Amino acid sequence: MRDRFGSKTAILTLIALTLAVFLYVTTEALPIGLLPLIATDLGTSASAVGLLVTGYGLIIVVVSLPLTRLTRRLPRRRLLCVLLAVFVVATLVSAVAWDYWLLMGARMVTALSQALFWAVVTPAAAGLFRAEVRGRALSILYAGASTAALAGIPAGTWLGQLTDWRVAFLALSGLGLLVLVTVAAVLPNTPPGQGAADRGSAPDRGRYLSIVATTATAITGAFTAFTYISPFLTGVTGFAESSIGPLLLARGIAGLAGVVAVGCLIDRHGWLTMTGLIGLQALALAGQYAFGSSQVATIIMISLSGFTLAGLTAALGSRVLVYAPGESVMASAGTSTAFNTGITAGALFGSVLLPGPGVHSTALVGALLSSVAFAIALAEPLFSSRRNAAPATTAEPLTEDTRVT
Repeated sequence: MRDRFGSKTAILTLIALTLAVFLYVTTEALPIGLLPLIATDLGTSASAVGLLVTGYGLIIVVVSLPLTRLTRRLPRRRLLCVLLAVFVVATLVSAVAWDYWLLMGARMVTALSQALFWAVVTPAAAGLFRAEVRGRALSILYAGASTAALAGIPAGTWLGQLTDWRVAFLALSGLGLLVLVTVAAVLPNTPPGQGAADRGSAPDRGRYLSIVATTATAITGAFTAFTYISPFLTGVTGFAESSIGPLLLARGIAGLAGVVAVGCLIDRHGWLTMTGLIGLQALALAGQYAFGSSQVATIIMISLSGFTLAGLTAALGSRVLVYAPGESVMASAGTSTAFNTGITAGALFGSVLLPGPGVHSTALVGALLSSVAFAIALAEPLFSSRRNAAPATTAEPLTEDTRVT
């Protein structure tokens, strides 16, 4: 029986893919919470354990586009199953690693699978649903990333502290196996290039490149401030160390609310939604800088920036499927590269600011970069390659495929 959103099989598949997103994001950042335990157990330094996260992100930046190009002709179900199998095995190896370099190698293999996963999962999930509800479906998919920050990483950290850091990775591997079995059983075996979302519904190279530039700039601004949020909260605002966890929890809840809000708006008001989120991010980071000494104002501002960052992540996937100038999987790989480049560049900019202007300046630079991204987003319709493009304030075009899945 089909309903307004999608078939039961499509919804079950979406849930499985959302859990896969949750697992990948949790696995990527989990060493941060378990850093002292891993360093002590493997006899290495805290900075070396930190490289397990930094190197992971760099792998995603470097290999996303080449790997996607090499594998774009493979059937989607088979490819996703291979990627999830790699995740299961590599995370299991992480759990049993007896030295630092084996753990690093297992992490890098996991990162290789994640780089390709980001490119494939968005069109795979979107293709399960008719065009007018794809934005809502993708907001559910990307809620997996927000939930990982809100619950997955804290839960994994707690489990590792309660038992052993290896148990946390073992649990992630076991959940990955469950997702692998589900995806293998229920994901349609659609031939490459024949899925409902394998091409942009309104291909436009100019607008797509504008979205890529906006993404890289906005995410760089966000992570220039967010990477160093803990020292900002303690050194500028005056919060105690014990308050950092609850404050980040509040930010995570706000992020989940951002994903929900985007799901309600993105299908009909894509450009306005994305542009508004970037404008709000610029205001939030400017407010964080201006009112950083006020605890109440800072809580409001970091929650608002959490709302906008998570919302942007959800909006991005949907808009790429509208304007992808070629294959959706390649377009998704491009924006994934831009997103992860922003994360890496933001962390780098912040590290340069710390010894000079100080941690307070990270919010100001983040706000300035977000303002540049806002200007690029505002000008996006001017970059359109479509001579008769509709005004950007109207609803984004939908695909002609209006079949109910």
